[in-house]
Amino acid sequence: MKRFFEVAFALAYRQMTVLLKNPSLFIPPMLFPLMNFTAFAGGLSRLRHVPGFDFHGGYTAFQFVFVLLQSAAFGGVFTGFGIARDFERGFARRLLVSAPQRGGIIAGYAIAAFLRWSMIAIVLTAVGLVAGMQIGGDGVDLFGLYFLAVLFNQVGLLWACGVAMRFRSVQSGPLMQTPVFMALFLAPVYVQLDLLGGWIHAVARFNPFTFILESGRGFVQGEPTQVATAFALAAALLAVFAVWARAGLASAERSG
Repeated sequence: MKRFFEVAFALAYRQMTVLLKNPSLFIPPMLFPLMNFTAFAGGLSRLRHVPGFDFHGGYTAFQFVFVLLQSAAFGGVFTGFGIARDFERGFARRLLVSAPQRGGIIAGYAIAAFLRWSMIAIVLTAVGLVAGMQIGGDGVDLFGLYFLAVLFNQVGLLWACGVAMRFRSVQSGPLMQTPVFMALFLAPVYVQLDLLGGWIHAVARFNPFTFILESGRGFVQGEPTQVATAFALAAALLAVFAVWARAGLASAERSG
């Protein structure tokens, strides 16, 4: 167990060092959620006047939750890009040979994904507060919101990790990103679920992210809803993609 954590923390330290020394790897993931937040909360704010739209926290808070969860998921996905680059440059293959506890490799990338996203979350939260975001929830509610985001960050990382370790090339980037993008935007992004119509409503009703998103919005306005369902779904996704990532690690080991 000691060696497991040694591998995990050493790899996480290396990933963060590489990230901080190369701003080009960090700035796009930072700008992406900020641009979305500005576009959604600002440019689409009149949607709060749509008949039937009922969210006491205001449209800025409504969109903040989506962008926060989106940034968490893509924080994990962008770490997956780094895993693929590590394979292309030979570092990951050397790591597979030298690491005494290979399970610590996934844990190290998971820690790096969390730390990477934490910096984005701090900036995004500060921008939301400056923009006048109304927070109706108390400290417990906000802990629930950010904990959901952390779980979603790890789901994104484990999915991307499994893909990166199977293909071992940055050319697999679209495969890491596209399913996550589709899951996010086939949810009630701009208005509440009840206001959606047609096929998008039917898809959103069964999209696991819908429950996580609506629970997060309940936290921010101080009216938690579907909390047990949201956390159960997040835990289930974590379990499924943890198996996916471990299978990807086994595939990388077999490839030599």
